[in-house]
Amino acid sequence: HYYITNNLSLTMGKMFLEHPGGTRLYSCAKCSTVLTNRANLLSTRFTGSTGRAFLFKKVVNLAMSEKQDRVMLTGRHIVRDVSCKKCKSRVGWMYEYATEEQQRYKEGKVILERALIAEINGIEEI
Repeated sequence: HYYITNNLSLTMGKMFLEHPGGTRLYSCAKCSTVLTNRANLLSTRFTGSTGRAFLFKKVVNLAMSEKQDRVMLTGRHIVRDVSCKKCKSRVGWMYEYATEEQQRYKEGKVILERALIAEINGIEEI
């Protein structure tokens, strides 16, 4: 059983997952855990190792790797790979630091690779 809450901790063997709400959601393609919503989508013009990728301002239910220094198409960045908290499948990366001033807008933002996520309908709030 998985319980949805704003607390992202493990209590008595149960994993607590956060839910961002919204009518259009993005979830892990492997296990369907909700990761973010359309309101957090900043750009669809990114490319990841599997092809098209999206930039989000907030993503929940992630596990993060150690920081890594990576040279990308837009310059050198310090990033962390991000995985689904529930099934541990890699879904993208988070920008920690950009060495070039014009790339700093990415800092703290998350890239989710389109091939590794699913877009699903959420629940309309009343």
